[in-house]
Amino acid sequence: MPLKTFKIAIGSDHAGFTYKEMLKEFLADFPITDFGPASACSVDYPDFAHPVALAVESGEAEFGILICGSGNGIAIAANKHQGIRAAICWENELAALCRQHNNANILCIPARFVRQELVQEMVMTFLQTEFEGGRHADRVNKISC
Repeated sequence: MPLKTFKIAIGSDHAGFTYKEMLKEFLADFPITDFGPASACSVDYPDFAHPVALAVESGEAEFGILICGSGNGIAIAANKHQGIRAAICWENELAALCRQHNNANILCIPARFVRQELVQEMVMTFLQTEFEGGRHADRVNKISC
């Protein structure tokens, strides 16, 4: 079965820069918009989380990937946007569940806590897992304020 591709928005802070660059190569078959940063120099994560969230929110991208040291800062910033469901994942099962049950549209990766192989596995699981809908859709519909 051929791999389904999606438009992806990606961004990080300095702690996630190496993984961001690795994922751009790993996902070479996907159309990717890189919102930065352009180096591993110290930066402020909201400066990159907000453009990724806006791209997903507007439909410019179908999914987003954000990477910082803990995953928390970027998830908090991204989740300020209506229609964004950014999920921090550090295990492959979480990457599947956040799609199946929460219809997450941005994967947040804690770079300091996961190895490269697991990051690649989580990203592919996240991108290829379908939302289950049903009772989960009722719950997801209650998230926005």
